[in-house]
Amino acid sequence: MTILVIHQSAELYGSDKTLLHLVSALQGSEISFIIVLPFDGPLRPELEKCGAKVIIAPVIKISRKMFTPGNVFSLPTQVWRGFAAVKKQLGKTKIDLVYSNTLAVMFGALYAKRFRLPHLWHVHEIIEHPKIIARSYPKLVRRFSNVAVFNSFATQDFMLSQLPALSKISQVVHNGIDRPEPKDNRDEVRSRFFDADKDSVVIALVGRISRWKGQKLLAEAFSKMKSSAATKLVFVGSAPPGQDHFERELQQTVSHFGLTDKTKMVAFTDDIWSIWDAIDIAVVPSTEPEPFGLVAIEAMLAKKPVVGANHGGLVEIIRESETGNLFTPGNASELAECLDALSDSLELRKTFGNKGFEIATEHFSQKSYTDAFLEIFSRFSRK
Repeated sequence: MTILVIHQSAELYGSDKTLLHLVSALQGSEISFIIVLPFDGPLRPELEKCGAKVIIAPVIKISRKMFTPGNVFSLPTQVWRGFAAVKKQLGKTKIDLVYSNTLAVMFGALYAKRFRLPHLWHVHEIIEHPKIIARSYPKLVRRFSNVAVFNSFATQDFMLSQLPALSKISQVVHNGIDRPEPKDNRDEVRSRFFDADKDSVVIALVGRISRWKGQKLLAEAFSKMKSSAATKLVFVGSAPPGQDHFERELQQTVSHFGLTDKTKMVAFTDDIWSIWDAIDIAVVPSTEPEPFGLVAIEAMLAKKPVVGANHGGLVEIIRESETGNLFTPGNASELAECLDALSDSLELRKTFGNKGFEIATEHFSQKSYTDAFLEIFSRFSRK
């Protein structure tokens, strides 16, 4: 069985990782992947290591810029350029299924419709604004998909609230990952990246620096903490390409609260597990609902307590007072209280961390994720 995957980027963040994990898990199976990326990047060689063929071609990424007069008029040209590039690379290879990984790409839906192929749309987003887009997406998914897979019930429920008829083709598959064996480099990482000694309590947010991921909220909450522990605040990640202003704004916020000496900003690293193993408390303070929250699972697999905003997919991951805490979205004072309690108690951090590891391995494993997709793929395989 050959699956043509259309993906929105070539980096190593959330949806990039879930795609890579799936391709890696199915390496050597009867399923082969041909993956279309919009540009070259760190994801490409990782996919190729797993035996996937990678094509660089337009994926028709949906954004506000797409609806400007110039881009609207050039859209048909982009579509046909994409068709031509992909067909040329495919040659005589027969495709059994087109798989669009995220709502952000339209190319897969159009390609499947044009060449009469079944289409799976994997939805990783909760898009509330602009309203016209929020109302349009469910209709697009319903019209152009044979099956719609959602990464959480929160994501599915949001889409169904816009179009209940979408339930006929909907299915929830929680993201699942496994972790590699831990390295014996915790103290080195803390010293090199965080400027923290072994006794400091390192509080970290790992993820894109963006408008809604909550970095500025976390800085405000950190400034309100009353813990007597020696704490360090770490932001791991970078802004999306062309949006460096988010990093500058975060630096200004950190300075405004007088946290410069206690804060470190670390660029995204491929060795993210060494980062997770070196921190003490993970925070996912997103100001808008997380569709899922893969970083929370990663933190739990590293046996770290997780403090997250009480909305979106995080509610399906974090168990209050068992694996961490949920706070009212946008409430810096409440977040600070959660961080104080964990900073002051090593025992509580260990208890939450161990329980989180147990839940992550039982409910969010790579095997459960892969098995669910194998069942879906089997519906479209040639007999």
